[in-house]
Amino acid sequence: MSASDSLSQSDIDALFSSGGGGAEEPEVQDTGPEAQVYDFHRPSRISKERLSSLKAIYGLVTKGLEGWFAGRIREQISIELESLEPLTFGEFLLALPSPCSSFLVGLGGEGMGTAVVEMGQDFSFFVVDRFQSGQGEVEIPDRSLTLVERALVQLVVDRLAHQLKDAWRDHMGLDPRVIGFESVPEMIQIANPEDPVLVAHIKVWAGDLSSLLLICLPFPLIEKFFSDGAGRRMTMARGSTQERALEEAWMAQHIAKAALPVAARLPTFGISLGLLSELKEGDVLSTGFSPDAELEVRVAGQPRWMAAGGREGQNRALRITRDLSAGS
Repeated sequence: MSASDSLSQSDIDALFSSGGGGAEEPEVQDTGPEAQVYDFHRPSRISKERLSSLKAIYGLVTKGLEGWFAGRIREQISIELESLEPLTFGEFLLALPSPCSSFLVGLGGEGMGTAVVEMGQDFSFFVVDRFQSGQGEVEIPDRSLTLVERALVQLVVDRLAHQLKDAWRDHMGLDPRVIGFESVPEMIQIANPEDPVLVAHIKVWAGDLSSLLLICLPFPLIEKFFSDGAGRRMTMARGSTQERALEEAWMAQHIAKAALPVAARLPTFGISLGLLSELKEGDVLSTGFSPDAELEVRVAGQPRWMAAGGREGQNRALRITRDLSAGS
């Protein structure tokens, strides 16, 4: 455009609406990282690295408790970690039902603090029923546990405390023991409401039962686990040769005590629907198999061996004939 050319009103409006025809925008000064507010009373979110380690620790706890139950009740029970959440102790108390079934667990040593294990009303009365050889649906009364019922449920909490001690063994030394019981959440006064805690939500399934078990640990106890360079499980060999041998022997003994359900099954066979409908208690069903027929031996539901049935003294017995895992 030459100096003699004039601008129309529409041209002038277009220049102003486009920011002055390409004028440079003011430079934004870089002031560095933006400051973030940190609440020291409520811990920040758990990092992925720490969360993975914590899940592994509580995985040992849940599977150990699940295996312990397998040898004590007649039905399948599943126990899994649902979530881990940093809260304040006041928030944890607000989440408890009333009445609750909360066991106070001293963690051992001065300054170690106290944990809370909330068994849940549904799970507590399920334990009471099954430990007294009950079967079928469990009635859940709207009341706190009696002294006798509390003693039965504490058997589970004592085992849970043992599992916690073993699971945290490589990270910190715990000596958890039950020191009290409360059925009213407001009466649990082991910490200030604003104190930080780590709460594990553990889901329990057994038949029609679905319940939630909570484990509340004081956050100061495990603060080293969250600090840089701490809390990592040791993967390198530690101590002298003798110490490592003792640790390996301890681990082998611990694994050897793990209980797994074992069942022997006859081969499948067919019968008519009419005969099946006529069966009643005390009837004898002919399978058509010879006494030498092989039985399938299952460990934790998985086929493992073929075996022949028999007796050893007054006990029924199995003689392993084939190893299915070896493909023979």
